[in-house]
Amino acid sequence: MKFSTCIAACAVSIAFVTTGCRYDKASGEGLADSESAEVDTNDALDINPDLDVSSEDIPFDAQGGALSELTDANGAGGSFKDRGYALCTDVNFAPVYFGFDATTIAPAELAKVEAVAHHLAENPDRVVTIEGNCDERGSNEYNLSLGDDRAIIIGNFLAQNGIARDRMETVSRGETNPAVEGSGEAAWSQNRRGEFIIWKK
Repeated sequence: MKFSTCIAACAVSIAFVTTGCRYDKASGEGLADSESAEVDTNDALDINPDLDVSSEDIPFDAQGGALSELTDANGAGGSFKDRGYALCTDVNFAPVYFGFDATTIAPAELAKVEAVAHHLAENPDRVVTIEGNCDERGSNEYNLSLGDDRAIIIGNFLAQNGIARDRMETVSRGETNPAVEGSGEAAWSQNRRGEFIIWKK
């Protein structure tokens, strides 16, 4: 093999390794570990990228560390419950639903997060645990990571609405805490969600 040919082959190999494999919703390629290899057009929620709140719009850990102060409920500091906070039973906020394999908050769901931000702003003694959930499809590891990303995105939006990061914690339930049992889109769409648990001192 000529030296120049060898250099070209190495360059192609390096480019492949550094760019990795991207998930293609249209073709369904790269779905081995995602929530499903089946793509429902209702799940691909690329409604309007200018209106959606996503990891591209709001920086989080991997994009500059903006969420470094947001506590993982399983972290060294312990959860709000472990720190002596009491569960608030006087409020119940609607879940934020996500599209298939998505961490984007659709415009129709933003008012739900704003309601939580408003409540926390009016009750400075209260804090929130944000739980990220997934449907049953995909590996446990993938769904735990996806649930974590969903909780982080909601936390970012609360922070954009003036809620201090030390008043939030995140936890991923992955696929272990379904809101609706069963298979099929009717159940799955209810299980892809972020939920709010409010605590007070």
